Amino acid sequence: MKLTVKQKAFSDYYIKLGNATQAYINAGYKASNRQVAEVNSAKLLTNHKVKDYIDERLAEVSSKRIASASEVLEYLTSVLRGESQSEIVVIEGEGDGCSIAKRMMKCPDEKEKLKAADSLAKRYGLNVQNINVTGSIPVVIKDDLDDDDE
Repeated sequence: MKLTVKQKAFSDYYIKLGNATQAYINAGYKASNRQVAEVNSAKLLTNHKVKDYIDERLAEVSSKRIASASEVLEYLTSVLRGESQSEIVVIEGEGDGCSIAKRMMKCPDEKEKLKAADSLAKRYGLNVQNINVTGSIPVVIKDDLDDDDE
């Protein structure tokens, strides 16, 4: 897929701005007025090469922003094992009624480890209770109605 320099610039500006008309102008295309730029930018968006390039770039951006399943599982495992750390703020007294806030790194506590373990267990289906009941229960129909009740 070979784009011209201006088509590539248009596509990149369009991804950044979300405005085809402004992307058209910023890419260096000449237009006598904004209406012409609007019409031509709409045509450019229908060009299959431009559209494919934009879709491809948006997929790249999206995949960089969204954690993959393996990334989430690795993070939960690191919390469960106590390997991760988070930043917390601790207040320390300095005497004379004064205190100071300090930032410190902290390993996961038991509650955080249990939550990570529960999330992993749900993912792997470990906390599903499988109760298999086999056998038969006889059905007995008892006629306890008196003939006098009619």
